[in-house]
This record gives sequence, structure tokens and C-alpha cells, in this order.
Amino acid sequence: MTLIKSISGIRGTIGGNPEEGLNPLAIVKFVAAYATFIRKNTSVTTNKIVVGRDARISGPMVKQVVLGTLIGMGFDVIDIDLATTPTTELAVALEGACGGIILTASHNPKQWNALKLLNAKGEFLDAKEGAEVLRIAAAEEFEFADVDHLGKIISNTTYKQKHIENVLNLDLVDVEAIKAANFRVAIDCVNSVGGIVIPDLLYALGVKEIFKLHCAPHGNFSHNPEPIPENLTEISALMSHAKADVGFVVDPDVDRLAIICENGEMFNEEYTLVAVSDYVLSHTPGNTVSNLSSSRALRDVTRAHGCEYNASAVGEVNVVAKMKETNAVIGGEGNGGVIYPACHYGRDALVGIALFLTHLAKKKMKVSELKASYPSYYISKQKIQLTPEIDVDAVLAKVKEKYSQYDITDIDGVKIDFPDKWVHLRKSNTEPIIRIYSEAHTMEEAEELGGRLIQDISEISN
Repeated sequence: MTLIKSISGIRGTIGGNPEEGLNPLAIVKFVAAYATFIRKNTSVTTNKIVVGRDARISGPMVKQVVLGTLIGMGFDVIDIDLATTPTTELAVALEGACGGIILTASHNPKQWNALKLLNAKGEFLDAKEGAEVLRIAAAEEFEFADVDHLGKIISNTTYKQKHIENVLNLDLVDVEAIKAANFRVAIDCVNSVGGIVIPDLLYALGVKEIFKLHCAPHGNFSHNPEPIPENLTEISALMSHAKADVGFVVDPDVDRLAIICENGEMFNEEYTLVAVSDYVLSHTPGNTVSNLSSSRALRDVTRAHGCEYNASAVGEVNVVAKMKETNAVIGGEGNGGVIYPACHYGRDALVGIALFLTHLAKKKMKVSELKASYPSYYISKQKIQLTPEIDVDAVLAKVKEKYSQYDITDIDGVKIDFPDKWVHLRKSNTEPIIRIYSEAHTMEEAEELGGRLIQDISEISN
């Protein structure tokens, strides 16, 4: 059993004892700590907290414990039930709530679930706030309400439609152009909430022919739910059979978007943000942001539009902070996460789909042709399993020293920028691993660079 307590939220496998898994006792403890933090720090007076969940098998159990705990802490709960992460984020702002909790382990397999914690803006807690929640939980500094001050549950299942309407109303989403293009679209929603919302979004955008894979939201994921190439063989095969123009794949909570070309090849998840940013910048020039582990292609496209690119530490909250600091018009992460402030400050696959389809309709190109129009980079994503004996900070310090002649960024792990490639090493916030991302102009070069750093770490650790 695994329980990971980090500033990104509380993530774990279902079951086990309170310190080893995500079970009812652990859930009560962390939700009570979050409620205590919100009570002390919010300026909102509504006393409402929004709760949404993906379609994981454990979702109903986790939700009931979360609802009961929040009521016991004296909060009124807006229960939006099955909802995407971006839908829940929007709901917090639209409700004028003082916070929100999303019950999803994102791309992790079905045995995982998590509590993702939001502030009154519908944005993730920052590092300092997350650390305070963990401190309150560890000290058990929470107090439940008496019988006269218990909260109540308010069910509201309208936010899926409100989210779709919000996307349709964006200035850069052109429904008529999409409708006129007569796109044939294939989708894979990995048996979670995407199966509820993505078809409705596409129909609302004017798409008449949709080929669906794994849209029943039963939580028994049909394949590994992370939307990366090795997990997307079914939709790749479907593309030619269905004569689809484009394919879309989302993760269980629908904040990541992978795109499939008409020939079944991957558009590459790194290029989801690149393509959407290209379209946005062509109409609203401005700054862009992605994290240190994202492709250089966004930097290149941004500069081609005469605009400025900035990099942030890994993590959505860090990207959002840098976007606000630089007044960016578009940003996100290379895992297919598009953040478009004109809608809200959160990764949102619905926004990504609508903007990409508009871009494709106006370009009048095949998806593979659009992909070929962007700078060509390849990213290798490797990892090293951590053991208690590995001192990650010491390892990274020695790597930094070994490559000190190159341009090094250490705001989040260690990133080494070579003239024609880069490698980024960092400890994961969600898994007991060191992530090693490397990028070059060929996959062979990228993998070789990542392999070289794995060898370096092995030699340093022994």
C-alpha cells in the first residue's frame, strides 16, 4: 500500500492502515486539516466547498467520507459528483465557494485515488499552503462542529453544461468554422468522466461524427490511463478504419489532452500546447509559459510570433504562478495540459479540444501536416525507482557539479541545457521516483542523453 503526502495533495492506493494507504481514516484526517486551513485563511463568506470526482471504482466510497467530514467540520458541500478537474475548478469560482476538493488520482491506475485541494479561485494550493495543510494533519489540529453547526449537502449536476458553455463562449473558439469543416473525430476517454463530457462538447462544437472508445464511466480502465503513445494503440488503429480526421485522448480527470493524427501517428503530447499556443498567439500576441520539462518547441513558436517565453518549475501551481507573473496569454505543461486564462487558470482538455479544432479548421490542413509545420523535437521520459538508500539531493548536487560547464537551472531539480538538447532530473511529487526527461532533435539522441544521466546517477549512488 502507498500513501504520498505532498504539496500536490494526498495520493494513495486504496486500503491499508492509516499511514500506508488512502483509506477512510486517512481521508478524514486530511480533509479535516484542509477544512481547518480554509476556515482560517479564506476571505470568502459563503461557507461552501465544492466536491467533484472522476469515475474511479473507489470514487463513491471516497466521496462519502469526504462529504461526511466536511459536514462534520461545519461546511456546506456543493456535490457536483462525476466531474472533470477543470469543471470542478470552474465550479468553485462560479459558486463563490471558499474552496474545492477533486477526488482523482489523475493518470494513475485504478487502485489509486487522491484528494486535490483548491482555493477560493478554483486553483491548486501553493507549496506554502499545502505544507500548512500537512502540518495541521500531522498535529491533528482540527475540531469538529457541534450538532447545531453541522453543514449540509447541496447536489448540483449542472456544471458539466456550464463548463461546455464557458468553452463555447471563448472569443477564439469558432463553432461555425468547426461545423463547416465536417470533422470526423475519434475519442478515447479511458472509462472515466471524459466519456460523459467530451462527446457533448464535440456535438456542441458542431462535430457530427464521433467514434467512441471506452466512454462508459465505470472506472475499470481499459488500458493504462496515462495518455502516452504506448497506451494508445487502440485509437491509433481506429483512425484509419474510421477515416477519422483527428483523435483525442484524455486522462481520467480530463486535464490532459493527447492528439492522434489522421494516419494513426501520435501528434505528440508535447505538441498539444505548442499547436494551441500557435493559434492563440496568432490572434492575441503575448507571453507564454511551460515547465522546465516541456519541449523547446513552445519557446521556438513563441519567439516566431515575436513574443516572450518563460519556464517555471514543474507543477501546475508553479506554471500558473509564472503565467500570472508574466501576464501570459497561454501556458501549460508538456504532458498535454493547456492553461488558457481567458477561461480559467487550470489545465483543461475541453479548452484544448475547442481551440485545436478551431485552429485545424482555419488552417485547412491534415493533423499530420500541421504537426510537420512545427519545430521537430523528441522527448525521452525515463525514471529511476527510489530506494531509502538514495540521497536525492546529494545525487543532484554531484550531477550539477559534473556538468557545471553547461547552462544549469536548479529551481526544480537540475536541468542541464546543452546547445542542441537538454536533460532535466527531478524527484517526483506523486511517485517514489526520479524523473529523467531529455530532449533532442532525434529520439535516439534524447534516449542516449537520458541513459547517460541514469548511468551517472548509478555510479554516484554506488
